[in-house]
Amino acid sequence: MDGPDRPATEGGVVCDSFMSAFSLTPRVGRHIDGYAGPVSTAGVKLPDQLPTPSAKRLAVRITPDATRHVKVGHPWVYDDSITSLSHRGAPGDLAVIFDNEREFLAIGLYDPASPIRIKVLHRGKPIPIDGDWWRSQLANAMVKRAPVIGGNRTTGYRVVNGENDGFPGLVIDRYADTLVMKLYTTAWIPHLTTLLPAIVESLSPESVVLRLARSVRSDNLHGLTEGMALYGEAPTTPVLFFENGLQFEADVLAGQKTGHFLDQRDNRELVRSMTGSATVLDVFASTGGFSVYAAAGGATEVTSVDLSEPTLDVAARNFAHNDDNANVRNCKHLSMVGDAFEVMDRLIRRKNTYDVVIVDPPSFAQRQTSVDRALHAYGQLTERAVKLLNPGGLLVQASCSSRVINDEFYATVRRSAVFGGYDLHEVRRTGHAADHPVTFAEGSYLKALFARTTMLPAEVGRTAVRRPRH
Repeated sequence: MDGPDRPATEGGVVCDSFMSAFSLTPRVGRHIDGYAGPVSTAGVKLPDQLPTPSAKRLAVRITPDATRHVKVGHPWVYDDSITSLSHRGAPGDLAVIFDNEREFLAIGLYDPASPIRIKVLHRGKPIPIDGDWWRSQLANAMVKRAPVIGGNRTTGYRVVNGENDGFPGLVIDRYADTLVMKLYTTAWIPHLTTLLPAIVESLSPESVVLRLARSVRSDNLHGLTEGMALYGEAPTTPVLFFENGLQFEADVLAGQKTGHFLDQRDNRELVRSMTGSATVLDVFASTGGFSVYAAAGGATEVTSVDLSEPTLDVAARNFAHNDDNANVRNCKHLSMVGDAFEVMDRLIRRKNTYDVVIVDPPSFAQRQTSVDRALHAYGQLTERAVKLLNPGGLLVQASCSSRVINDEFYATVRRSAVFGGYDLHEVRRTGHAADHPVTFAEGSYLKALFARTTMLPAEVGRTAVRRPRH
C-alpha cells in the first residue's frame, strides 16, 4: 500500500502548499469574535528551553474503521489504527490525517507516548492552526458557558473541557481572576508559546497556574513544573470564588483536580432546593460543596464525612465563608473523619438516620478491569445509605467513573436498595453541568440519581431478592 508521504497530489506532484497551510504563526490584526486586536501578554512566563512545534507536519493514514470514527467526530486515533506515517513524530507535532482517497480528513496533536496516538483538533476542510484559531476556539467555548457565567453569582467554572471543546487533553478552569490550566498530555507543551498568549488575550486573567496530570509529571517537561505560574503571579492563599451566590475557596496549587469539583455545581444547586428543614449526611464530602449547599437550602444539621481531615477543615472554612447567609449560619455543621464505609456502618449501629443522604465517591474504575469492583462498591454504599434514611428520605448518589455506563450504575443502585430493604422512587437522573459539555461517548462520566425511599416488607428485601453480584 502506498505510504502517506504523497498525501495530496496534482498531476502526480505533491502539493507542498497543502501541507504548509497548517501554519502556527499568529496573524496580527485579524478580527474574530471575542478578539478585537493585540493585547499585551508581557506577563507570560514560559521556560526558555520550551520546544516549539516542528514546521514539518506528519502525514498519516489510518484504518477504514478509524476513518469512519473520525468523520463522525470522534477525537481520538489509537496507535493500532495508524497504517503509515510519513516520518517519526515528536510530542506535539501536528499530524495531518488523510483518507484512502488521499483527501484531507483531520489534523491533530501527535503523542508518541500514548495509546491515543493522535488527538484530533479539527476535521473537515484544511485551515491554519495558529493563534487566531486558538482564540476562535476559546470564543466558541465561552459562548457555551453563557448560561453559567452571567452576572457575579458564579465566578468559578470550566472554560475548556478537553476534547469536548476542541482541546483534547487540556482543561482550563476559572476561579475569579485566576485560571488553572491542566495538561493531560505533553503534546501541548510545544504549543504553549502560541496558546498561552491566546488564553491571556481572550480571557484576561490576573494569573494562569499550571497543573499536571499524574501521568505526565515524570515526562520531559522542559522546565515546566506543577503549580508554576505561566502568567502573572501564583496565588499565595486559596482563591475565593462564587458558585450560585455561595462562596468557596480553591487551592489552585495543590488541591484535588484544579482546586474544586466544578462538575457537580448543578447537582449541588438541586440539593439546595430539596433540603429545607432537613438533616443531611454528606458522604465523601471533600471540601464541603454539597454540605454548604444543603445548609443554604435550609438544612438544620449537616454531617460531612471524609477520609481526609485537611479537606474537612476546608469544608469548615467554606461554611465560614458563607456566614452572611442566615441559613448557613444557623445550620449545625458536624464533621466525621474516616473511611466512608466504616463511618456509615458505625452510624447504622448507632441507629442514626437522616432526611437526606448524599453519596458522591471518587472514581472507582480507573481501568476497564475495575468496573465490576466499582459496581460492587456502589452497591455496598447504596445498601448502607438507604438504612440511614428516614422514611421517605432522599438518596443522592453519584458516579464519576466514565467506564461505568449509566444503565449499569442506575440498575446497581436500584437492586442494592431493594436488597437493603427499600424501594427507590426516582425523582431525577442528572449528568454534566453546562460548562462540562459532552461531545463523544467516552467524554461522559458524571451521573447522579435523586430518589425517595420506601421501606419494603421484610420478605421482599433479603429473602425474595438475590444479593446483587457484580
